Amino acid sequence: MDFSTILNQKRETIIEQWIGAVFEDQQIEATNELTFNAVRNSLPRILESLAAMLANDNLENFQVVDEASLEHGIIRAEQGFEPAEIAREYRLLRSVIFSALEIDLVQASPKDVLWAIRLIDTVIDEAIARCFDSYTQSRIEELEKLKTQMQLTNQELTRLVRASHDNMSKLTHELKTPLTSIIGYADLFLRQQQKDDTKDSYAHLESIERVLRNGRLLLRLINDTLQLQQGDGQIKLKLVEITPKHLIQSVVEIVEPLVRSKGLELNVDCDRAPQTVQTDPLRLQQIVTNLLSNAIRYTESGYVAVSMETLKDHHWSITVRDSGMGMTQDDQKRIFEPYFRASDAPTSETDRGTGLGLAVVSQLVALMQGEIRVSSQSNQGSTFTVVFPIEQRETTFA
Repeated sequence: MDFSTILNQKRETIIEQWIGAVFEDQQIEATNELTFNAVRNSLPRILESLAAMLANDNLENFQVVDEASLEHGIIRAEQGFEPAEIAREYRLLRSVIFSALEIDLVQASPKDVLWAIRLIDTVIDEAIARCFDSYTQSRIEELEKLKTQMQLTNQELTRLVRASHDNMSKLTHELKTPLTSIIGYADLFLRQQQKDDTKDSYAHLESIERVLRNGRLLLRLINDTLQLQQGDGQIKLKLVEITPKHLIQSVVEIVEPLVRSKGLELNVDCDRAPQTVQTDPLRLQQIVTNLLSNAIRYTESGYVAVSMETLKDHHWSITVRDSGMGMTQDDQKRIFEPYFRASDAPTSETDRGTGLGLAVVSQLVALMQGEIRVSSQSNQGSTFTVVFPIEQRETTFA
């Protein structure tokens, strides 16, 4: 009996019955979102190779079966089939083929029947094996891609967390000094209020004005940070013409409670300062405040000094000196790195700082087209000098 011709004649019927059985099987859930053609895919090629082998029992036709089954496994992996679903799929295929050939098998001789059954089982078993080979390989490749993507995602998340941590650390550092000043003056005001019953005195009004001024500075820093997080991640200079002497005086008022609490001498020399400069006053105030607060932190006794000078080639400088513990040459090479602390840094949690102050200064100085220099020796104090152009141009810092 020519089973090859019979199989070819009934091929479309077998395909339709098989796909119908697959869609009806409740345990094959992957077909819920697939079309008829998506499920059909490479099955016709498997049946063609099976018919060819039934015609001449040529095992070379296994190559066609293998190719079709490998393609079938790749497609099923892409469609999200589970291994158990593929196994049920081939079980249904075997059942549909034998059901379609049942009438013809009954009419054939026992020898032909055994031969046909054996060959059909062999072809389907081979198809199952090759399908699972390609399915497993596709899944492994998918897992490798997923692993790579997860690694990249993890790196990006780590970068974002680090960036967020840096931003919050910088914000904390920038808020620390103004907050300290606010608390110091508020405490002074309360103590004076307790000793003096005279209300609205000039001293009280001056203290309140300083609290308000530092509160406004604090608010501007918070707004800048929020804008940096919500916007394009860039800081733009707001250049105006200012009198440097007045700005230095504002910074001195901020750090004065810190100086007083440690019993230090604060010297200010603005005699050689330029009359006016073009700069961003908020950023310049951040730089000077950080340098002065850093000098105070590392000075236990003696003095802290700030001076300004007009230089040649339309430049000017701000110098902050202290009589503190100083730094080694190795520390000076890394002093502007984020989170770095000098080897002789204070051990107290309240005095140690975050290690971000000078890193912030370095970034802001670069933003303002300036240059910062440091000179120091252990136990002999430190000197920081910042040089700026008298007239700055617009720039952006990311």
